[in-house]
Amino acid sequence: MTPNDPSPIELSIIAPAHNEQDNIPGLIEDVRSAMSSTDLRFEMIVIDDGSTDATGQRLIEQMAAHSWLRVFAMRNTPPGRGNGQSAAFFVGLRQARGELVALMDADRQNDPSDLPAMIAQLRERNVDMIQGDRSHARRDTFIRRRSSGVGRWFRRTLLGDTIRDTGCSLRVFKREIGLKLPLQYKGLHRFIPFYVRTLGYRVEQMQVNHRARQAGEAKYGIWNRALPGLIDLIAVRWMRNRLRPIDCEPVERKTAGEEAS
Repeated sequence: MTPNDPSPIELSIIAPAHNEQDNIPGLIEDVRSAMSSTDLRFEMIVIDDGSTDATGQRLIEQMAAHSWLRVFAMRNTPPGRGNGQSAAFFVGLRQARGELVALMDADRQNDPSDLPAMIAQLRERNVDMIQGDRSHARRDTFIRRRSSGVGRWFRRTLLGDTIRDTGCSLRVFKREIGLKLPLQYKGLHRFIPFYVRTLGYRVEQMQVNHRARQAGEAKYGIWNRALPGLIDLIAVRWMRNRLRPIDCEPVERKTAGEEAS
C-alpha cells in the first residue's frame, strides 16, 4: 500500500508506546510480517506517549521505510511519564481511517500474527468485536497471573463481566464502536469489552498467543494495578448504572394541508 493508494483502508492497528525504544524495530517487523500474508489494506498508528528514551527517533526511522506507519506524539504528558494507554488509544481511534481497528501493546507480548484469524472470526460470526484471551498461554510471573485472577473475580462479582481476559490489549472491533468509548478517562482501557457489551454490541473471545517481554520494562505491577483497578471497576459500575440510550429518529414536518386532514 502506498500513500497515494485511493483504496479505502480496511484495518487500522493502534499501539501506544512509552519508552519502548528496543522493541520498536521488532514491533514494526512483526506487523509487516503478519500483514504480508493477507490482502488487507492496512495502516499502523503508534502513539508515542511521553517517551523519554529514543522511542520517538526509532519510530521516525521506521516511518521512512514503511509508508503504512503513522506516528503521533502525545502532548502535555506528566514529566517522565505518559498519559496512559486509555488516553493513547483515544487519540489513535480518532486518527484511524480503517473500517476495523485492532488494538495492541507495543512491548511485543501481543502477537500480530493473530490478527488475520481474529478478523476472519469477526466477519464469519457477524459480531462487532473479538477480544483476545491469553489466559491459556500467559508468559507473566505467578504473582501477575494471580492478581489477574483476583481482578477477574471482582469484575464478575461487581459487574457480571464474563470476559475472561479483559486485560489483553489485543482486540479487533469496528471503528464506529471505538469512537463511543470514554477512553479519555484513565484506566478505562481495561474495561473495553465490558463497555462495548454495555452499548449493545456483540463481543466474542478468541484464544491468542502471548509472548514473554524481550526488552524494556513492564509499566504495570501489583501495586499500581490492584487498588487503581478496583477504584476503576467501581467507577465503571457507576457509569453503567447511569448510562442512558441516546438513539433518536427525525420527526417529519407536516404541511398545513396535511395537518388539516
